[in-house]
Amino acid sequence: MAEQVRVLEITRDNLCDLSCCGIKDTEHEGRIVKTKWMKTYLKKGLKAKVVLGEKDIQTGYIEYLPGQYAWRAVEADGYMFIHCLWIHLKKYQKKGHATRLIKSCIDEARKAKMNGVAVIARKKPWLANSDIFLKSSFEVVDTASPDYELLVKKFKASAPNPGFKDGWNRKLKKYGKGLTIIRGNQCPHTVRFADKIADMAEKTYKLKPRMVEIRTYRDAQNAPTPYAAFAVIYDGKLLADHQISAARFRNIMNKIV
Repeated sequence: MAEQVRVLEITRDNLCDLSCCGIKDTEHEGRIVKTKWMKTYLKKGLKAKVVLGEKDIQTGYIEYLPGQYAWRAVEADGYMFIHCLWIHLKKYQKKGHATRLIKSCIDEARKAKMNGVAVIARKKPWLANSDIFLKSSFEVVDTASPDYELLVKKFKASAPNPGFKDGWNRKLKKYGKGLTIIRGNQCPHTVRFADKIADMAEKTYKLKPRMVEIRTYRDAQNAPTPYAAFAVIYDGKLLADHQISAARFRNIMNKIV
């Protein structure tokens, strides 16, 4: 018998009833931040949908909003922009659920008379691989180091392509000497990752990190990495451009100091 799933759209009314990005506990520090963030961006056209599997366990998620409000270091005005797409539990993967979520985004972008849909993909953690979008006729229109791809599905051939903001090295250098941890309110998982790295830095390396919180879409679009939601910077050099564990941070620092 086929596994039954439901797809529910998150609204202000059910926001606190559904798991958010896999976090069920409404008192989780990151969940509190994310809930506040979502209430703000639902007013700006944010759409978020959860895939519920057996016993209503969250097994998938998609989040998108008009590109002018994208929380990634991109210029994507006129496009619907996908922040997140994932199908978590293995038994629900390769069943077409992700493709259906992408189609729902495409349909809404068409209805809103946008230029198309854009998304950042990569092979490393915390973003979806480009393969799932290529299956839905997206095309790569820009790249950024080390492995970021900006993909788009255009409705209008004449529309300008979205692009990465660029200037990464210049943006990194402005943080100067010492340890900087950047975390964005768009992802609820950044809070605990940032706190654990900060604790490790102080206890093991006697470093008091500068914690930079990305609070607005403008901050995110001008972040020093394409992903924007998280970064660890030391003496103006990028140590991590996505969430890493404290143990991984220690391994990196042991090679430096």
